[in-house]
Amino acid sequence: MTKADIVNEIAKATGLEKITVQNVVECYMECVKDSLSKGNNVYLRGFGSFVIKKRAKKTARNITKNTTITIPEHSIPSFKPAKVFYNQVKNVK
Repeated sequence: MTKADIVNEIAKATGLEKITVQNVVECYMECVKDSLSKGNNVYLRGFGSFVIKKRAKKTARNITKNTTITIPEHSIPSFKPAKVFYNQVKNVK
């Protein structure tokens, strides 16, 4: 499902114009990105949590140049689904 599909589904379900729904969806995504970039997690009850995970500094190898490189500590965004969401999707085939 794409963002356009989501906008179409919400517009059909609510009766709102697609342009209005698109603006709301894009604003929602910007709010989540802004919150995560400031170091704050986003919790949506019944859906899940957008959290920041820390990756520790590690040593890796560049096999093409046969050298060792150090990857610094960094943060990555992650999504953890709520139990209700997880159980609903768990048995989908």
